[in-house]
Amino acid sequence: MIEVENLSKVYVDLPVVDGLTFSVPEGQVLGFLGPNGAGKTTAMRMITAFLPPTTGRVVVAGVDLDDDPVALRRNIGYLPENAPLYPELRVEEYLRFRADVEGVSRTELPARLDDVVDRCMLGDVRAQVIGTLSKGYRQRVGLAAALIHQPPVLILDEPTVGLDPNQIIKVRELITELGRDHTVVLSTHILPEVEQVCERVFIIDRGRIVADGTPDALRSKLLGNPALRIELGGADDDAAAEALGQLPGAVAVAARGAGRFLVEHPADADLREAVFRLAVDRSWVLLGLTPEQTTLEDVFVRLTTAEGAAAPAAAPEV
Repeated sequence: MIEVENLSKVYVDLPVVDGLTFSVPEGQVLGFLGPNGAGKTTAMRMITAFLPPTTGRVVVAGVDLDDDPVALRRNIGYLPENAPLYPELRVEEYLRFRADVEGVSRTELPARLDDVVDRCMLGDVRAQVIGTLSKGYRQRVGLAAALIHQPPVLILDEPTVGLDPNQIIKVRELITELGRDHTVVLSTHILPEVEQVCERVFIIDRGRIVADGTPDALRSKLLGNPALRIELGGADDDAAAEALGQLPGAVAVAARGAGRFLVEHPADADLREAVFRLAVDRSWVLLGLTPEQTTLEDVFVRLTTAEGAAAPAAAPEV
């Protein structure tokens, strides 16, 4: 659905986006992550034909950017971080205007309006002037405008900025629902949001893709084995570390002192029952038994800090 090949943007001698190559199939929800200044927004603007690339090729829903940028835009619903709204218009007036710009027919318009107003939770402000709305409502108007022409591709830059917690939950549910019928590219700084709604993640740093895969695959590939945090009472640290290391599936044991241990194990192994039985056999008090939770934030920090930048980049899996 989206094909990007060697996409670059250079300002003077500074490459902001440096040779991006990837593809996104139909019906996939892709998380696009990176620190400020990494090139995410620039890449999105080039893909949506709002900014000409220095080099590279973009094809969206079979339309090549070089051949027909206007037709390419019709295949995309784009929500920038700061939605470009007309504050003097009422919500419904603005959505009608956007529908007209996007080529929605008059016969289809009433149903389209009702659909996006309902999906984006705008029913109670449908007749209100946009300039009087809160930032959260304005963000939802921008999302409704991106959806009004039912494009096959949605590109959303920080879609939950300014929303309250209940609205964020609703928008996340909406993005998940949209992923069934649309290809969605989602840029956000809220990493738990990516883990909840995205099937695949790109991490971009200094204009290049440094990781590509599912959240689970990135955690496993870049941060090694999962681990189990164990806290024991009445156990000698050296003896306990040796015994824990002999458990089937234990890869490595780190003693943290005062009866605390970290035991690494393969992703498909569950050592909790074995640890419990060992504690019972040795008459130790099992005070804690907690899986170590590796998050997407850990992966992000590792790949976008000076330490991570020195590590080899993960090859894109496209």
